[in-house]
Formats: sequence, structure tokens, C-alpha cells
Amino acid sequence: MLYQILIVFHVLIAVGIIVFVLLQQGKGADVGAAFGSGASGTVFGARGSASFLSRTTAILATLFFLTSLSLAYFADLQDNKKDFVEILKSAEDVPSVKEAPAPTDTPVVVPVETPQQTEENTP
Repeated sequence: MLYQILIVFHVLIAVGIIVFVLLQQGKGADVGAAFGSGASGTVFGARGSASFLSRTTAILATLFFLTSLSLAYFADLQDNKKDFVEILKSAEDVPSVKEAPAPTDTPVVVPVETPQQTEENTP
């Protein structure tokens, strides 16, 4: 149960990292602020949003790293784990599927019914 909760938490952190990285502005965006883009009037101030986003991204990256290590540890504790080489060896032991027989060259004759002439059909 803890393993599944940790996987969900790990995926949510990954989505959060993606969102916060996409929200950040590149280094070239600082040039726009030099020409009076009014960044000091934002919610976080002139430098507040950049430091908030980068700090939050760093925290999420640390949490992602910790959950990755935790998932690796819990995966190692599982009893039914198999090595990749063991999986390949077990796949070789599976009997192959027999192919269907090839079609023969004998033509198939389908009887065709001809309409019988009745007294109504005769000219």
C-alpha cells in the first residue's frame, strides 16, 4: 500500500516539476525588464517570482530524488523480483506457437443454382 502511495506522490512531483520549469522565464527575459516592462508591480516583486519559482523547483527536484531512492529501496525489498536475464531465460523456455497449415492449391467448387424456367418466364 505504501509503495502505491509513493508512486502516486512521485508522479505528482514530476508533474509539478514540469509545470514550474515551464513557468520560469529564460535568461533573455531580463532584457525586457530593463526597458520598463513593469516587473516591480507584480505579486512577487521585481525578483520575487524568479526566486520563488526556482526555489520551488529545487524543492520539488529534491523530493523527486528522495522518492526515486525510496521507490528503488522498496522495489528491492519485494520477494517476487526477477532479474532481467532470468526473464529472458524464461521466455526462451516457452514453446513456440505452431503455424497454421498452408492452403492447398485445390480449387473450391461452389454449386450455383440456375433459375428454373417456369411458365411465367417463357416468352
